[in-house]
Amino acid sequence: MRLAWIAAPVAGAAALVGALAWSAPEDNNRGDVYRQLELFADVLARVEQDYVTEIDEEAAMEAALQGMLASLDPHSSYLSPSDFRDMRLQARGEYHGLGVEVTIEDGVVRVVSPIDDTPAARAGIQAGDYFTAINGESIVGLTLNDAVQLMRGEAGTEVTVTVAREGQEPFDVTIARQVINVRAVTARVEGGDIGVIRVSTFNERTGAMLQDAIRAVRRDTGGNLRGVVLDLRNNPGGLLDQAIEVSDAFLDGGEVVSTRGRQPEDVQRYNARRGDDLAGVPIVVLINGASASASEIVAGALQDRGRALVVGTDSFGKGSVQTLIPLQGGRDGALRLTTARYYTPAGRSIQGAGITPDLEVGARRVDPAQLPRGISEADLPNALDNDSGAQRRGAHVPEDQPPENWDPEEDYQLSRAMEFLRGGVVVERLRARAG
Repeated sequence: MRLAWIAAPVAGAAALVGALAWSAPEDNNRGDVYRQLELFADVLARVEQDYVTEIDEEAAMEAALQGMLASLDPHSSYLSPSDFRDMRLQARGEYHGLGVEVTIEDGVVRVVSPIDDTPAARAGIQAGDYFTAINGESIVGLTLNDAVQLMRGEAGTEVTVTVAREGQEPFDVTIARQVINVRAVTARVEGGDIGVIRVSTFNERTGAMLQDAIRAVRRDTGGNLRGVVLDLRNNPGGLLDQAIEVSDAFLDGGEVVSTRGRQPEDVQRYNARRGDDLAGVPIVVLINGASASASEIVAGALQDRGRALVVGTDSFGKGSVQTLIPLQGGRDGALRLTTARYYTPAGRSIQGAGITPDLEVGARRVDPAQLPRGISEADLPNALDNDSGAQRRGAHVPEDQPPENWDPEEDYQLSRAMEFLRGGVVVERLRARAG
């Protein structure tokens, strides 16, 4: 229930902890660090002794850790032992809660994306909504972890969330918590010839479930598979290795993504194996402003490699990698630390800028006089800069948007994606790009 992260495999964390230990302050500035630690201890002692009421020392220390890490970037944080357990459950695709990915923006909880077929999605919660109160109590100013803990609870219990949505008065929504078993991949066939594969998150099951989805659309089209729509809209991301595995399924070898850390030698390149599981069947990747992180790795890889046409609107723009580092084997929780930036096969950093679609198609009609205020990675506090200088496009009217008489219950972006596949636009554009 927090902003999606790309986590390097935990098995590599021990080596990283050692590297961090050896890269501790140099001798010439270690004295400055010790003086700062003495200052911190002095402040803590004064607070313990003189504050108007007794303080919760454990909570104060955790808040200090969170404050330090939040000053680095929006995605680095300390996880208490219970939060660490919850995150591992979430990575396996199961947890108790509402089924919504959230982040903090200017002290307010903002929805990145509701997860498909969860209580939050069924209650009508939308990407871009703000949660201002839970059960009548304001949560403005709380840390993300504290707000998330208030949303979680035993399955079957209810929570009332106050929602602020652009253009509307705040309103309350009562949602029953449940065990969230996230089905990361679903598949169906449209019109007998187009496979639609929806990937809603990148957890430990995503790669295997994608293989099931590919087999299903091949079977259900009876050898008449004209194209595939890979729907990554409102997918907030997840595990790096699963993003690589999903990309691998559609590529015949070659680079998927590279990561670069702090040191020049900290470069990793991840390649696809030989063999395209769709054997060259044309692909459209659907994205929108809530497609983030691992979703952008997949979209960027298939776009740069000329394997798919990307359709929709600009993605979120999270171009960093977080490593989950257990502390004392997890007994003291874990550190979720931004350790690298990632780059598409063409060497692009999408940090703050997002993936720009090949064919821009809006989901709903936009009034030029009231352009929606989209939220992206670049809007988050302390977001990393884009080291190549790339910037996100400003608000604008999409090149292609639904006509005035379009039924709002119908999915215009999906409809256009299928038209592009059936009309040969995808094959034509990809052939032209290949030269």
